[in-house]
Amino acid sequence: MTEELFREDAYLKSCDAKVLKINDLGGIILDRTVFYPTGGGQPGDSGKIGDVEIATTVYDRDTGEIVHVPSEGQILPSEGDAVTASIDWDRRYLHMRMHTGLHLLCAAVPCGVTGGQIGAAKSRLDFDIGDMTLDKEEITAKINEFQQGNHDVNSSWITDEEMDANPELVRTMSVKPPRKGGRVRLMHVGDAVDLQPCGGTHVKNTSEIGRLRVSKIENKGKRNRRVNIVFDE
Repeated sequence: MTEELFREDAYLKSCDAKVLKINDLGGIILDRTVFYPTGGGQPGDSGKIGDVEIATTVYDRDTGEIVHVPSEGQILPSEGDAVTASIDWDRRYLHMRMHTGLHLLCAAVPCGVTGGQIGAAKSRLDFDIGDMTLDKEEITAKINEFQQGNHDVNSSWITDEEMDANPELVRTMSVKPPRKGGRVRLMHVGDAVDLQPCGGTHVKNTSEIGRLRVSKIENKGKRNRRVNIVFDE
Protein backbone atom coordinates (compact mmCIF):
# COMPACT_ATOMS: atom_id res chain seq x y z
CA MET A 1 0.00 0.00 0.00
CA THR A 2 1.06 3.57 -0.64
CA GLU A 3 2.79 5.35 2.26
CA GLU A 4 0.54 8.31 3.14
CA LEU A 5 3.04 11.07 3.89
CA PHE A 6 0.28 13.69 4.16
CA ARG A 7 -1.04 11.99 7.32
CA GLU A 8 1.96 12.97 9.40
CA ASP A 9 2.95 16.20 7.65
CA ALA A 10 0.28 18.10 5.71
CA TYR A 11 2.85 20.77 4.77
CA LEU A 12 4.88 18.49 2.49
CA LYS A 13 4.53 19.90 -1.01
CA SER A 14 6.40 17.17 -2.89
CA CYS A 15 8.17 13.85 -2.49
CA ASP A 16 10.29 11.42 -4.45
CA ALA A 17 8.43 8.22 -5.25
CA LYS A 18 8.39 5.09 -7.40
CA VAL A 19 5.58 4.07 -9.73
CA LEU A 20 4.16 0.79 -8.45
CA LYS A 21 1.73 0.35 -11.33
CA ILE A 22 -0.66 1.98 -13.79
CA ASN A 23 -4.15 0.60 -13.28
CA ASP A 24 -6.61 -0.41 -16.00
CA LEU A 25 -8.09 3.11 -16.13
CA GLY A 26 -4.72 4.83 -16.43
CA GLY A 27 -4.49 5.82 -12.77
CA ILE A 28 -1.02 6.07 -11.23
CA ILE A 29 -0.23 4.22 -7.99
CA LEU A 30 2.95 5.24 -6.15
CA ASP A 31 4.88 3.69 -3.28
CA ARG A 32 4.53 6.95 -1.32
CA THR A 33 2.62 10.19 -1.85
CA VAL A 34 1.87 13.69 -0.59
CA PHE A 35 -1.44 13.73 -2.53
CA TYR A 36 -4.56 13.62 -0.33
CA PRO A 37 -7.27 11.36 -1.83
CA THR A 38 -10.90 12.50 -1.83
CA GLY A 39 -12.53 11.67 1.50
CA GLY A 40 -14.28 13.10 4.52
CA GLY A 41 -15.73 15.90 2.44
CA GLN A 42 -12.28 17.11 1.36
CA PRO A 43 -11.46 17.09 -2.38
CA GLY A 44 -8.54 15.07 -3.66
CA ASP A 45 -5.33 16.92 -4.46
CA SER A 46 -4.29 17.95 -7.94
CA GLY A 47 -0.73 18.63 -9.10
CA LYS A 48 1.99 16.85 -11.06
CA ILE A 49 3.80 13.53 -11.09
CA GLY A 50 6.89 14.30 -13.10
CA ASP A 51 5.47 16.07 -16.17
CA VAL A 52 2.07 14.40 -15.85
CA GLU A 53 -0.79 16.69 -14.81
CA ILE A 54 -2.88 15.09 -12.05
CA ALA A 55 -6.53 16.19 -12.07
CA THR A 56 -7.53 14.60 -8.78
CA THR A 57 -6.66 11.82 -6.34
CA VAL A 58 -9.05 9.12 -5.12
CA TYR A 59 -9.20 5.80 -3.30
CA ASP A 60 -9.89 2.73 -5.40
CA ARG A 61 -13.09 1.34 -3.87
CA ASP A 62 -12.11 -2.24 -4.59
CA THR A 63 -8.45 -2.29 -3.63
CA GLY A 64 -8.14 0.68 -1.26
CA GLU A 65 -5.19 1.97 -3.30
CA ILE A 66 -4.54 5.69 -3.65
CA VAL A 67 -4.99 6.49 -7.34
CA HIS A 68 -3.57 9.64 -8.92
CA VAL A 69 -5.90 10.42 -11.83
CA PRO A 70 -4.15 12.10 -14.79
CA SER A 71 -5.77 14.73 -16.96
CA GLU A 72 -6.68 13.47 -20.43
CA GLY A 73 -4.01 13.18 -23.10
CA GLN A 74 -1.02 12.67 -20.76
CA ILE A 75 1.98 10.44 -21.51
CA LEU A 76 2.10 8.19 -18.46
CA PRO A 77 5.22 6.93 -16.68
CA SER A 78 6.10 3.25 -16.60
CA GLU A 79 6.04 0.84 -13.68
CA GLY A 80 9.24 1.19 -11.66
CA ASP A 81 9.98 4.75 -12.79
CA ALA A 82 11.39 7.15 -10.22
CA VAL A 83 9.27 10.32 -10.15
CA THR A 84 8.66 13.48 -8.14
CA ALA A 85 5.09 13.99 -6.94
CA SER A 86 4.15 17.64 -6.36
CA ILE A 87 0.75 18.93 -5.21
CA ASP A 88 -0.96 22.19 -6.17
CA TRP A 89 0.03 23.75 -2.87
CA ASP A 90 -2.09 26.92 -3.10
CA ARG A 91 -5.26 24.83 -3.56
CA ARG A 92 -4.30 22.34 -0.84
CA TYR A 93 -3.51 25.11 1.67
CA LEU A 94 -6.95 26.64 1.13
CA HIS A 95 -8.45 23.21 1.84
CA MET A 96 -6.31 22.91 4.99
CA ARG A 97 -7.47 26.30 6.26
CA MET A 98 -11.10 25.55 5.45
CA HIS A 99 -10.99 22.05 6.95
CA THR A 100 -9.60 23.40 10.21
CA GLY A 101 -12.22 26.16 10.07
CA LEU A 102 -14.93 23.50 9.97
CA HIS A 103 -13.58 22.10 13.23
CA LEU A 104 -14.13 25.56 14.73
CA LEU A 105 -17.65 25.60 13.28
CA CYS A 106 -18.25 22.19 14.81
CA ALA A 107 -17.12 23.57 18.18
CA ALA A 108 -19.42 26.59 17.80
CA VAL A 109 -22.52 24.50 17.03
CA PRO A 110 -22.93 21.72 19.64
CA CYS A 111 -25.04 19.40 17.46
CA GLY A 112 -24.58 16.19 15.54
CA VAL A 113 -23.10 16.56 12.06
CA THR A 114 -25.11 14.99 9.24
CA GLY A 115 -22.91 16.00 6.30
CA GLY A 116 -20.19 18.34 5.09
CA GLN A 117 -18.16 19.56 2.15
CA ILE A 118 -14.85 21.41 1.90
CA GLY A 119 -14.02 23.84 -0.90
CA ALA A 120 -11.31 26.37 -1.62
CA ALA A 121 -13.76 29.29 -1.39
CA LYS A 122 -16.74 27.96 0.56
CA SER A 123 -17.36 25.05 2.91
CA ARG A 124 -20.31 23.77 4.89
CA LEU A 125 -21.51 21.46 7.63
CA ASP A 126 -25.02 20.11 8.05
CA PHE A 127 -26.31 19.84 11.63
CA ASP A 128 -29.17 18.01 13.30
CA ILE A 129 -30.14 20.95 15.51
CA GLY A 130 -33.22 19.52 17.24
CA ASP A 131 -34.97 22.46 18.92
CA MET A 132 -32.00 24.84 18.66
CA THR A 133 -32.10 28.12 16.73
CA LEU A 134 -28.94 29.12 14.86
CA ASP A 135 -27.83 32.72 14.44
CA LYS A 136 -25.34 33.68 11.70
CA GLU A 137 -23.71 36.55 13.59
CA GLU A 138 -23.42 34.60 16.83
CA ILE A 139 -21.75 31.63 15.12
CA THR A 140 -19.43 33.93 13.14
CA ALA A 141 -18.33 35.60 16.37
CA LYS A 142 -17.66 32.25 18.04
CA ILE A 143 -15.57 30.77 15.24
CA ASN A 144 -13.48 33.93 14.94
CA GLU A 145 -12.93 33.97 18.69
CA PHE A 146 -11.55 30.45 18.36
CA GLN A 147 -9.54 31.41 15.27
CA GLN A 148 -7.94 34.40 17.00
CA GLY A 149 -7.10 32.31 20.06
CA ASN A 150 -3.97 31.00 18.29
CA HIS A 151 -4.77 27.43 19.26
CA ASP A 152 -2.34 24.73 18.20
CA VAL A 153 -3.75 21.94 16.03
CA ASN A 154 -2.27 18.50 16.69
CA SER A 155 -3.04 14.85 16.06
CA SER A 156 -2.74 11.63 18.01
CA TRP A 157 -3.71 8.01 17.43
CA ILE A 158 -5.93 5.67 19.39
CA THR A 159 -6.79 2.03 18.78
CA ASP A 160 -10.06 0.87 17.27
CA GLU A 161 -10.95 -0.56 20.66
CA GLU A 162 -10.38 2.80 22.36
CA MET A 163 -12.50 4.47 19.69
CA ASP A 164 -15.33 2.00 20.23
CA ALA A 165 -15.15 2.62 23.98
CA ASN A 166 -15.50 6.39 23.49
CA PRO A 167 -18.36 6.89 20.99
CA GLU A 168 -18.92 10.46 22.27
CA LEU A 169 -15.81 11.50 20.30
CA VAL A 170 -17.67 11.00 17.02
CA ARG A 171 -19.63 14.07 15.88
CA THR A 172 -20.55 12.78 12.43
CA MET A 173 -23.86 10.92 12.45
CA SER A 174 -23.68 9.45 8.94
CA VAL A 175 -19.95 8.82 8.39
CA LYS A 176 -17.86 6.38 10.40
CA PRO A 177 -14.45 7.51 11.71
CA PRO A 178 -11.58 6.72 9.32
CA ARG A 179 -9.79 3.63 10.57
CA LYS A 180 -6.29 2.70 9.39
CA GLY A 181 -4.55 -0.50 10.38
CA GLY A 182 -6.43 -0.92 13.64
CA ARG A 183 -6.12 2.69 14.77
CA VAL A 184 -7.92 6.03 14.43
CA ARG A 185 -6.41 9.50 14.14
CA LEU A 186 -7.77 12.16 16.51
CA MET A 187 -7.44 15.87 15.74
CA HIS A 188 -6.98 18.21 18.71
CA VAL A 189 -7.73 21.93 18.35
CA GLY A 190 -6.28 23.63 21.41
CA ASP A 191 -6.72 22.05 24.82
CA ALA A 192 -10.50 22.05 24.72
CA VAL A 193 -11.80 23.68 21.51
CA ASP A 194 -12.40 20.53 19.48
CA LEU A 195 -11.44 16.87 19.63
CA GLN A 196 -12.72 14.30 17.15
CA PRO A 197 -11.60 11.62 14.68
CA CYS A 198 -10.54 13.08 11.32
CA GLY A 199 -8.41 11.90 8.43
CA GLY A 200 -8.06 15.21 6.57
CA THR A 201 -5.31 17.80 6.33
CA HIS A 202 -5.16 20.78 8.70
CA VAL A 203 -3.09 23.84 9.52
CA LYS A 204 -0.81 23.84 12.58
CA ASN A 205 -2.43 26.79 14.34
CA THR A 206 -5.86 28.42 14.14
CA SER A 207 -4.20 31.77 13.38
CA GLU A 208 -3.40 30.43 9.89
CA ILE A 209 -7.08 30.06 9.03
CA GLY A 210 -7.84 33.78 8.78
CA ARG A 211 -11.19 35.36 9.53
CA LEU A 212 -14.28 33.35 8.61
CA ARG A 213 -17.88 34.33 8.12
CA VAL A 214 -21.13 32.38 8.10
CA SER A 215 -22.47 33.31 4.68
CA LYS A 216 -25.77 31.44 4.83
CA ILE A 217 -27.80 29.06 6.98
CA GLU A 218 -30.10 26.87 4.90
CA ASN A 219 -33.14 24.90 6.02
CA LYS A 220 -32.65 21.29 4.87
CA GLY A 221 -35.53 19.70 6.76
CA LYS A 222 -37.38 19.90 10.03
CA ARG A 223 -34.23 19.36 12.11
CA ASN A 224 -31.43 19.81 9.58
CA ARG A 225 -29.61 23.10 8.96
CA ARG A 226 -26.74 23.70 6.52
CA VAL A 227 -24.22 26.25 7.76
CA ASN A 228 -21.97 27.69 5.03
CA ILE A 229 -18.72 29.48 5.80
CA VAL A 230 -16.42 31.59 3.63
CA PHE A 231 -13.17 33.44 4.16
CA ASP A 232 -13.84 36.99 5.37
CA GLU A 233 -10.78 38.72 3.97
